[in-house]
Amino acid sequence: MIVLFTDFGLNGPYVGQVKAALLKIAPNVAIVDLFADAPRYNPRSAAYLLAAYTLGFDEGTVFLCVVDPGVGSALREPVVVWADGYWFVGPDNGLLHGVAGRAHLARRWVIDWRPTRLSASFHGRDLFAPVAARLALGEAPPGQELGVERYRQPPWPADLSEIIYIDNFGNALTGIRSQTLGAE
Repeated sequence: MIVLFTDFGLNGPYVGQVKAALLKIAPNVAIVDLFADAPRYNPRSAAYLLAAYTLGFDEGTVFLCVVDPGVGSALREPVVVWADGYWFVGPDNGLLHGVAGRAHLARRWVIDWRPTRLSASFHGRDLFAPVAARLALGEAPPGQELGVERYRQPPWPADLSEIIYIDNFGNALTGIRSQTLGAE
Protein backbone atom coordinates (compact mmCIF):
# COMPACT_ATOMS: atom_id res chain seq x y z
CA MET A 1 0.00 0.00 0.00
CA ILE A 2 1.17 3.53 -0.80
CA VAL A 3 -0.22 6.41 1.26
CA LEU A 4 -0.11 9.95 -0.14
CA PHE A 5 0.63 12.83 2.23
CA THR A 6 1.03 16.11 0.33
CA ASP A 7 0.21 19.80 0.28
CA PHE A 8 -0.77 19.67 -3.42
CA GLY A 9 -4.49 20.25 -2.84
CA LEU A 10 -7.22 18.47 -4.78
CA ASN A 11 -7.63 21.19 -7.39
CA GLY A 12 -5.39 20.80 -10.38
CA PRO A 13 -3.45 17.93 -11.88
CA TYR A 14 -0.77 17.25 -9.25
CA VAL A 15 -2.28 14.40 -7.21
CA GLY A 16 -3.43 12.73 -10.42
CA GLN A 17 0.03 13.00 -11.98
CA VAL A 18 1.65 11.46 -8.89
CA LYS A 19 -0.87 8.60 -8.90
CA ALA A 20 -0.21 7.98 -12.60
CA ALA A 21 3.55 7.79 -11.91
CA LEU A 22 2.91 5.31 -9.08
CA LEU A 23 0.57 3.13 -11.14
CA LYS A 24 2.98 3.05 -14.07
CA ILE A 25 5.48 1.14 -11.92
CA ALA A 26 3.20 -0.59 -9.39
CA PRO A 27 -0.21 -1.03 -11.07
CA ASN A 28 -1.50 -3.54 -8.51
CA VAL A 29 -0.55 -1.60 -5.37
CA ALA A 30 -3.36 0.20 -3.54
CA ILE A 31 -3.02 3.97 -3.19
CA VAL A 32 -4.62 5.79 -0.25
CA ASP A 33 -5.10 9.56 -0.14
CA LEU A 34 -4.37 10.51 3.46
CA PHE A 35 -3.75 14.25 3.10
CA ALA A 36 -3.76 16.33 -0.08
CA ASP A 37 -4.07 19.48 2.00
CA ALA A 38 -1.26 19.20 4.54
CA PRO A 39 -0.12 22.62 5.77
CA ARG A 40 1.03 24.28 2.57
CA TYR A 41 4.76 25.09 2.29
CA ASN A 42 5.12 24.19 5.98
CA PRO A 43 7.13 21.00 6.57
CA ARG A 44 7.33 21.72 10.30
CA SER A 45 3.58 21.67 10.93
CA ALA A 46 3.07 18.87 8.43
CA ALA A 47 5.65 16.74 10.29
CA TYR A 48 3.46 16.67 13.39
CA LEU A 49 0.39 15.66 11.36
CA LEU A 50 2.29 12.93 9.55
CA ALA A 51 3.54 11.44 12.81
CA ALA A 52 0.00 11.45 14.24
CA TYR A 53 -1.69 9.85 11.24
CA THR A 54 0.66 6.97 10.42
CA LEU A 55 -0.71 4.81 13.21
CA GLY A 56 -3.14 2.13 12.14
CA PHE A 57 -1.56 1.33 8.80
CA ASP A 58 -0.09 -2.12 8.18
CA GLU A 59 3.61 -2.71 8.63
CA GLY A 60 5.42 -2.24 5.34
CA THR A 61 3.16 0.61 4.22
CA VAL A 62 4.97 3.18 2.06
CA PHE A 63 4.19 6.83 2.73
CA LEU A 64 4.89 9.23 -0.14
CA CYS A 65 5.33 12.55 1.68
CA VAL A 66 5.71 15.82 -0.18
CA VAL A 67 5.59 19.22 1.49
CA ASP A 68 8.62 20.69 -0.21
CA PRO A 69 9.03 24.46 -0.51
CA GLY A 70 12.73 23.91 -1.33
CA VAL A 71 12.08 21.58 -4.29
CA GLY A 72 14.91 21.61 -6.79
CA SER A 73 17.33 23.40 -4.48
CA ALA A 74 20.26 22.40 -2.31
CA LEU A 75 18.13 23.11 0.80
CA ARG A 76 17.23 19.45 1.20
CA GLU A 77 18.15 15.98 -0.01
CA PRO A 78 15.70 13.33 -1.23
CA VAL A 79 15.51 10.55 1.35
CA VAL A 80 13.93 7.27 2.33
CA VAL A 81 13.29 6.71 6.03
CA TRP A 82 12.34 3.40 7.58
CA ALA A 83 10.71 3.95 10.97
CA ASP A 84 9.19 1.16 13.06
CA GLY A 85 8.14 -0.91 10.05
CA TYR A 86 6.91 1.90 7.79
CA TRP A 87 8.66 3.41 4.75
CA PHE A 88 8.66 7.17 4.17
CA VAL A 89 9.83 8.81 0.94
CA GLY A 90 10.25 12.56 0.67
CA PRO A 91 12.46 15.58 1.16
CA ASP A 92 14.86 15.84 4.08
CA ASN A 93 13.52 19.24 5.11
CA GLY A 94 12.11 18.25 8.50
CA LEU A 95 8.90 16.69 7.17
CA LEU A 96 9.99 13.22 8.28
CA HIS A 97 11.40 14.46 11.60
CA GLY A 98 8.35 13.44 13.65
CA VAL A 99 8.15 9.87 12.41
CA ALA A 100 11.90 9.33 12.68
CA GLY A 101 12.20 11.07 16.03
CA ARG A 102 9.38 9.11 17.65
CA ALA A 103 10.41 5.73 16.24
CA HIS A 104 12.03 3.07 18.37
CA LEU A 105 14.19 2.22 15.38
CA ALA A 106 14.77 4.48 12.37
CA ARG A 107 17.07 4.22 9.37
CA ARG A 108 17.72 6.74 6.60
CA TRP A 109 18.97 6.57 3.02
CA VAL A 110 19.84 9.46 0.73
CA ILE A 111 18.28 8.70 -2.66
CA ASP A 112 21.01 8.68 -5.29
CA TRP A 113 18.85 7.42 -8.18
CA ARG A 114 17.65 10.02 -10.68
CA PRO A 115 15.15 9.51 -13.50
CA THR A 116 16.13 10.42 -17.04
CA ARG A 117 13.64 13.30 -16.84
CA LEU A 118 13.57 15.24 -13.56
CA SER A 119 11.46 18.38 -13.38
CA ALA A 120 13.03 21.22 -11.41
CA SER A 121 9.76 21.76 -9.55
CA PHE A 122 7.95 18.40 -9.36
CA HIS A 123 10.14 15.89 -7.57
CA GLY A 124 6.98 14.38 -6.05
CA ARG A 125 6.04 12.95 -9.44
CA ASP A 126 9.45 12.42 -11.06
CA LEU A 127 11.66 11.27 -8.17
CA PHE A 128 9.68 10.40 -5.04
CA ALA A 129 6.78 8.53 -6.71
CA PRO A 130 8.98 6.04 -8.61
CA VAL A 131 11.03 5.36 -5.48
CA ALA A 132 7.86 4.84 -3.39
CA ALA A 133 6.40 2.49 -6.02
CA ARG A 134 9.56 0.38 -6.07
CA LEU A 135 9.63 0.18 -2.27
CA ALA A 136 5.99 -0.98 -2.34
CA LEU A 137 7.08 -3.75 -4.73
CA GLY A 138 9.70 -4.89 -2.23
CA GLU A 139 12.80 -3.33 -3.76
CA ALA A 140 15.58 -1.91 -1.58
CA PRO A 141 15.99 1.86 -1.11
CA PRO A 142 18.01 3.33 -4.00
CA GLY A 143 20.83 5.01 -2.18
CA GLN A 144 23.36 5.01 0.56
CA GLU A 145 22.24 4.36 4.11
CA LEU A 146 23.49 7.01 6.49
CA GLY A 147 24.31 6.32 10.10
CA VAL A 148 22.21 7.78 12.88
CA GLU A 149 24.97 10.27 13.71
CA ARG A 150 24.53 11.84 10.25
CA TYR A 151 20.76 12.12 10.50
CA ARG A 152 19.96 15.81 10.75
CA GLN A 153 17.02 16.47 13.04
CA PRO A 154 15.70 20.01 13.23
CA PRO A 155 15.62 21.45 16.75
CA TRP A 156 11.84 21.17 16.99
CA PRO A 157 10.02 20.28 20.20
CA ALA A 158 8.48 16.84 20.72
CA ASP A 159 5.06 18.53 20.86
CA LEU A 160 3.98 21.69 19.05
CA SER A 161 1.62 23.85 21.07
CA GLU A 162 -0.16 25.53 18.19
CA ILE A 163 -3.00 24.83 15.80
CA ILE A 164 -1.50 23.25 12.71
CA TYR A 165 -4.57 22.12 10.80
CA ILE A 166 -8.31 22.81 10.67
CA ASP A 167 -10.34 20.12 8.95
CA ASN A 168 -13.54 20.57 6.91
CA PHE A 169 -15.66 20.05 10.03
CA GLY A 170 -13.95 22.88 11.92
CA ASN A 171 -11.87 20.63 14.17
CA ALA A 172 -8.62 22.35 15.11
CA LEU A 173 -5.66 20.01 15.40
CA THR A 174 -2.50 20.81 17.32
CA GLY A 175 0.91 19.23 17.38
CA ILE A 176 0.39 18.00 20.94
CA ARG A 177 0.25 14.24 21.47
CA SER A 178 -2.63 12.96 23.60
CA GLN A 179 -0.29 11.08 25.93
CA THR A 180 1.41 14.40 26.72
CA LEU A 181 -1.92 15.62 28.05
CA GLY A 182 -2.60 12.38 29.93
CA ALA A 183 -5.45 11.43 27.58
CA GLU A 184 -5.61 8.59 25.10
